[in-house]
Amino acid sequence: MNKKYFQVTELMLKNQHASQREIAAALGISPAYVNKIAAAMQNDGFLSESANGKKALTKKALAEFKACKVDNAVIMAAGFGSRFVPLCYTTPKGLLEVFGERMIERQIKQLKEAGIHDIIVVVGYLKVSFEYLIDKYDVKLVYNPDFKTKNNLSTLYHVRNELKNTYILSSDNWIRENMYRSHEYDAWYSAVKMKGKTSEWVLKTGLNDKITGVTVGGKDDWVMYGPAYFSKDFSKKIKPLIEKAYKRDDSDDWYWEDVYMRNIKTLTMFAHKQKDNQVYEFESLDEIRLFDPSYLTASHNKWLELIAKVFKKEEHCITHLKPLKFGMTNKSFLFRVENENYIFRIPGEGTEDLIKRKEEYEVYKTIAPLNLSDTIIYFDPKTGVKITEFIENCRNADPRNEHDLKLCMQAARKLHNSGLTVRHSFDFRERIVWYEKLTEKKNGIFYNDYREVRTKMDELLDMLDSMPKKRCLTHIDLIPDNLIIQGETVKLIDWEYAGMCDPLADIAMFAIYAYYDNAELEHLMRLYFEREPSNEERIRIYSYTALSGFLWALWTCYKEALGISFDEYGLKMYRYAKDYYKKIKHMIGANTL
Repeated sequence: MNKKYFQVTELMLKNQHASQREIAAALGISPAYVNKIAAAMQNDGFLSESANGKKALTKKALAEFKACKVDNAVIMAAGFGSRFVPLCYTTPKGLLEVFGERMIERQIKQLKEAGIHDIIVVVGYLKVSFEYLIDKYDVKLVYNPDFKTKNNLSTLYHVRNELKNTYILSSDNWIRENMYRSHEYDAWYSAVKMKGKTSEWVLKTGLNDKITGVTVGGKDDWVMYGPAYFSKDFSKKIKPLIEKAYKRDDSDDWYWEDVYMRNIKTLTMFAHKQKDNQVYEFESLDEIRLFDPSYLTASHNKWLELIAKVFKKEEHCITHLKPLKFGMTNKSFLFRVENENYIFRIPGEGTEDLIKRKEEYEVYKTIAPLNLSDTIIYFDPKTGVKITEFIENCRNADPRNEHDLKLCMQAARKLHNSGLTVRHSFDFRERIVWYEKLTEKKNGIFYNDYREVRTKMDELLDMLDSMPKKRCLTHIDLIPDNLIIQGETVKLIDWEYAGMCDPLADIAMFAIYAYYDNAELEHLMRLYFEREPSNEERIRIYSYTALSGFLWALWTCYKEALGISFDEYGLKMYRYAKDYYKKIKHMIGANTL
């Protein structure tokens, strides 16, 4: 059965009395061409003609049409949806409402209206939010364990055995008129004509809109936009290609479309061209606002409501929302009000047990005269929610750039020599005990030789207690990512752990976060002191290197007990604890520790 036969069969099944003129109008061809197709179908055994001249579909036509029945649909809903911050921090993108209807529910209902009831929703981020769909729409949920580290190629990999005659949808698409059908002939990708310049994936098409090439970016072109359809033949061919691509070391950021583009000569797909205003892929909250005006006044998001209250503005004045790279402790996003950019910080999971926000607030008030930190617009000492001015034309310090290092150490000396004090301290011994309790409470897993290494850290703490040393206001989290360089000026951000402590702890913290080797640490010490460090200073910094590594390794044990992974970070920190204990032991002799 070719495509024209399929189309005529489909029309005749919908209306067995359809005239040739009606079929011609539906297919956009001439009645004479319909006559030609009908004659060919009759000759090939797809149509029969009765004595009175009426044509009917044969068993052969019905059987081959049945093979084109859509088996199922896969809705990709695993991703974070960074385009929709801050709404996506609490609501997955597919569950956002447009005109009072959740986008994923609209698509599920459209599929069911077309007779497609086998619907698989692949979830990951905030997966429990989708559980209600099982009862409401009788869908199946499949979990994608790679959603944090891989792109949507991994989503199709985890449902690769479900690919047949299958619709592939994105949960955050909005489709105006139902474009789904009970039967499909060819594999296709929804295409929309973009006016002007576009950075979307542009289609090159040949005869009958067969896709012959895909490029990124263009002007006044048809682009890949919206859902796709895999025929059984297409699914059979792409499945092993998806499996092969998934196992590649360099495919973490691949879309499934990357597999298609790399194999376009063997994977036949057509452009399913849509009329204007039919398919929407919202790129941001700003775009949703333009489409659904209700978002201009009320997004029902507590963070946007707070910003509006702080700045005494309507929500539509909050624009250019963009996620920033997630920190190890918090998540943040950028926003703009009246052409000024700001950063909104949301404390991460478990931070209420790790950080005393009232103490952080006290630090910010204390250091204000130094003009060393970012500018606070709003700070809630109970929750740690914070709004700061965005530092324009800046960058993070490069721990392997000599000029940057000099500026960073200059900033460290400025803080350490400021004479400023706060009422609280950062105590390594107390923090280690506290992190242990938190990890045990969550049934976290400690390192196998943890108790042995813990005893060694106690030896270092006892030794440091016996040594005379300066105490001053220290940052504690003095790491390259928290040192922001703007020209020749350095700003120090994120003072969550700051307190009174030995200033040399800051030097150790900088070194381990930059993953310095011993030679790099020695160079950092000389830059900080602006001279060769004394033997006692070196021992103190080595001790804090070991203790800091141990502390943050323990910190990751707690975080991982909460289900938050930091990959190899904890292992590297634990190695600093062990290696620098050995160095200190070698320096001062085994009998003195």
